[in-house]
Amino acid sequence: MRTDTGRIVHLADYRPTDFVLERVDLTFELDPTETKVEARLIFHRREGVDAAAPLVLDGDDLTMTSVLFDQIEMDPSRYTATPESLTIRDLPESTPFEITVVTMINPEANTQLMGLYRSNGIYCTQCEAEGFRRITYFPDRPDVLAVYTINIIADKAANPLLLSNGNFLGGAGFGPDKHFAAWFDPHPKPSYLFALVAGDLGIVEDTFTTMSGREVALKIYVEHGKEPRAVYAMDALKRSMKWDEEVFGREYDLDIFMIVAVSDFNMGAMENKGLNIFNDKYVLADPETATDQDYANIEAIIAHEYFHNWTGNRITCRDWFQLCLKEGLTVYRDHEFSADMRSRSVKRIAEVRHLRSEQFPEDAGPLAHPVRPSKYREINNFYTTTVYEKGSEVTRMIATILGRDDFKKGMDLYFDRHDGDAATVEDFVKCFEDASGRDLTQFSLWYHQAGTPQITVSSSYDAGAKTLTLSLEQMIPATPGQSAKEPMHIPLRFTLISENGSEASASAISGGDVTGDVLHLTERAQSFTFSGIGSRPAVSLNRGFSAPVTLHFSQSAEDRGHIARHDSDLFARWQAITDLALPALIDAAKTARDGGTVAADPAFVDVLLAVAADEALEPAFRAQALSLPSEADIARELGGNNDPDAIHAGRQAVLSAIATAGADVFRKLHATHSAAGPFSPDAAGAGKRALKNLALSFLSLAENTPALAAEAFAKADNMTDLSQALTILAHRFPDAEETKQALTAFETRFASNALVLDKWFTIQATIPGAASLDRVKALMASPHYQPTNPNRVRSLVGTFAFGNATGFNRADGAAYAFFAEQILAIDPRNPQLAARLLTALRSWRLLEAGRADKARAALATIEASATLSTDVRDIVDRILKG
Repeated sequence: MRTDTGRIVHLADYRPTDFVLERVDLTFELDPTETKVEARLIFHRREGVDAAAPLVLDGDDLTMTSVLFDQIEMDPSRYTATPESLTIRDLPESTPFEITVVTMINPEANTQLMGLYRSNGIYCTQCEAEGFRRITYFPDRPDVLAVYTINIIADKAANPLLLSNGNFLGGAGFGPDKHFAAWFDPHPKPSYLFALVAGDLGIVEDTFTTMSGREVALKIYVEHGKEPRAVYAMDALKRSMKWDEEVFGREYDLDIFMIVAVSDFNMGAMENKGLNIFNDKYVLADPETATDQDYANIEAIIAHEYFHNWTGNRITCRDWFQLCLKEGLTVYRDHEFSADMRSRSVKRIAEVRHLRSEQFPEDAGPLAHPVRPSKYREINNFYTTTVYEKGSEVTRMIATILGRDDFKKGMDLYFDRHDGDAATVEDFVKCFEDASGRDLTQFSLWYHQAGTPQITVSSSYDAGAKTLTLSLEQMIPATPGQSAKEPMHIPLRFTLISENGSEASASAISGGDVTGDVLHLTERAQSFTFSGIGSRPAVSLNRGFSAPVTLHFSQSAEDRGHIARHDSDLFARWQAITDLALPALIDAAKTARDGGTVAADPAFVDVLLAVAADEALEPAFRAQALSLPSEADIARELGGNNDPDAIHAGRQAVLSAIATAGADVFRKLHATHSAAGPFSPDAAGAGKRALKNLALSFLSLAENTPALAAEAFAKADNMTDLSQALTILAHRFPDAEETKQALTAFETRFASNALVLDKWFTIQATIPGAASLDRVKALMASPHYQPTNPNRVRSLVGTFAFGNATGFNRADGAAYAFFAEQILAIDPRNPQLAARLLTALRSWRLLEAGRADKARAALATIEASATLSTDVRDIVDRILKG
C-alpha cells in the first residue's frame, strides 16, 4: 500500500508519452500466491522525442524477476527497477523494439482489490483507475492505447473458466493438470480496461442479433446455483443493446459480450471491453431476495456499463481529468434508458433527489471540485457524484440548449470523429458546436467552475400593460481554489400557468435569448418581460430540472399549490410540493430545537393529501410526493449550526400530523394496492408497492402501533414488502417484541444469502437515536459480518455514517470516535473503501459547535496517523483544510 503523501498532478502539465505502445502480449500463469505475469510490449520512440529520453513504466508494489530487450536479458546497467517504477535507458532512436518484463504477484494477499486479486476462489481484476500497474510495469495511463493478446494458464480443476477481453482464440490442455486459453481484443484500449477472470462459475447464456445482422453470444457468469437470479440482468442487457442501437445508433462490435458477478468488489461494476465485471448485488435478483430498487439498479447499471462500450471504450478519455467525458456522458445515457424503460417523470425526480442529497453537499463543502478538475492528488478520490451526476446534468443541458435534432447530430459527429481516440472535454464540446453552429464557450464554464449556482428570482405583474416581468440573478459560491466565478449559461425551462390551470402564452418575450420553453440566463442579472398576459399567472421555472441549480423564488404558497395541482410537468408538480414542504420542515426543526410544539401547515397538508388521493396520477409519482424532503435536505437548507436530533424530531412531528390528517386516505391506498396481483418488477408494479408501503408507514404513525407492520411482514410475498415492513418496525418500534421477532425471522430465513443480509445490517444501522452506535458495534461481532467484504462494510459502517443522522451525530461524539477507529482499521487493507467512507464527514462544519468540535477531533485522530494511504490522506486533508 502506498503511504506517501502523493504528488499533485496538474492538467496543465499533460503531455504525450515519449514512446508509443504498439502491441501488448500478456501471459499469466495463475497461482493463488505466486502468479507469474509475462508482459511483451512493442514500443517505438515518438517523433521528435530526445534520443536520450528513457522509457519509464509505472508499477505499484511489484516484484520483477527479469527484463528482456528484444528477447535478450538486459544488462542491469540499462535499467532501474523499484516496486513503483521501471526505467529503461539506451533505447533505439527510430526502430520499434520489444520489452519483456516478468513479475511475480500474490493475488490472494491483494486485499486492496485493485489489480489482480483472488477472492472466494475466483481470480478477478479491477484496473481502473491505476490498478494495472499492480500487475506489471506499464505506461498505465488512459491515452496509451494498444491491441492486446492474452494467454492464461491455470489449474484446470480449480479454474475451468479462463476469461479475458475480446474474442476467444482457443484453448487446450497444458500439462497433466493445467490448461490454457487465448483471447484477442482487436480494438485498441488503455490498460484500465484490461480484464481477467478465472475460476469455477455457473453461466446464463443467450444471443443478440445486431442491427446489421451479426449474432453476438451473451454470457453472464455467477456462482453455481445462482443462475436463475441472473435472468433479469440478461433481459436488461438485451434491452440495453437494442435501445443503444435505436436511440444512439451504436452497435456492439465483438462476437461475445460477457458479465461476471463477484462478491468482493470496490465499485458497482466495471466496463472492461467485452468482459464487464460486476459487484454481484447489481446482477442477482428474484422477488424473494431483491427489492424494486434492486431491480431498477440492476437495469440501470447493466445499461451503464454496456453503454460504456462506445462512451468510454471505443472513445476513451485522454487523461483522468477528462473522467466526466466517459462517466458523466454515460450516466446521462443510462438515465435516458431508464426513463424510457420506466416513468420518465418519476425517474427524473429520483435523479434530482440523489443529486441534491449527494452532489449538492459535495459542491458546497471542502471536497468541491469542477466537473473537469484541474488537479488531483489521488485519482481514485475523483470518482464522485460531481463527475458522474453533475457531469450527466451538463450533458443534459447541452441537449436542452441545442434541442433534440442538433444534440443527436453532435453525438453522431462525436462518435464518427473520435472513434478509437483518447478524447478531451474540448473535443466533445467542439462536436456540438460544429454540428449546431452554436458557440458553447460560456456554457463550457460548467466543466471548469465548481459550486452549485444559486438563482434569486422575483416576478411582477402589470395588469394594465398585461406584462409579466421575471427578474433573475445568478451567483456561484466560492469553492476551494476558486473564489471568483464567471456568470454561467443556465438553461431554464418554464411555463406560465393561468388561473384556470391552463398554460398561458405570451405574445412576445424580451430581455434575453428564449428558445421555445427555455429561458437562457447568461448574465449576472437579467430580466425577461412577457407581453400579452391577460391575468397574473403562476410561474413554473426550471421544469424538469433543466439546470442543476438552487432557486430562491419569492413565490407564494398559493402559487406553489397551484403548480402542484395543475402543471403538466410532473417533476414541476413534485418540486412545488417540495417547496411547500421544506419551509414547514425547517420551521418544525427550529421549533423542536427550541422545545416548542410542532404543527404542520394545514394548507400544505391539504395539497399533499389531494395529490396522494388523485387516482389520475401514477402511483409511483404519488409515492415520490409523499416521500417528504429528508433530514439531509432539511440540514442543507438550514445551512449551519445544525442539530440532527431537532431536525429528526421536527420532521417526525410533521409526518405524524400528515398521518393523522390523512388516515382515511392512507387506509384506502394501502387496501387498494395490497391487492395489486402477482409480483412483477416492472415500473407499474413497483409504483403500486411504493405507494402501498408509504401508506403503511403513515398508518403506523397515525395508529402508533407495530401491529400493522408486523402483519405486513408476516404476509409479504416479496422482498420489497418484507424489507419495508421490517424497516417500519425497526425504525418506529425498535424495542417492540414484534420487531425483535421480525429481525430474528429475517436473519434466520436469509442466513445464507449475503446480499439480503446486507439489507438486514442496513435496516438496523439506520435505526434513529443514540443507541444505534451500540447496536452497530454488536452487529460487528455477528458471525455474518465480514470486515474484508466491501458490501458488508458499506451496509453497516457506511449506512450508519451516511444514513443515520441522529445516531452518527451523537452529541457526545462517541460515534465520530468509533468511525475514526474504523477508517484507520479499514485503510491498510482497502484504501479506496476507507477514503469513500470518510467522505461522510465532509459537512462537519455545518453542525452545531459542540458536535463540530468532536467531529474535528475525530478527523484529527485520522490525520495524525503516520501510515495513512494516499487515498485517505488526500480526503482527510481536504475535509479539514478545505
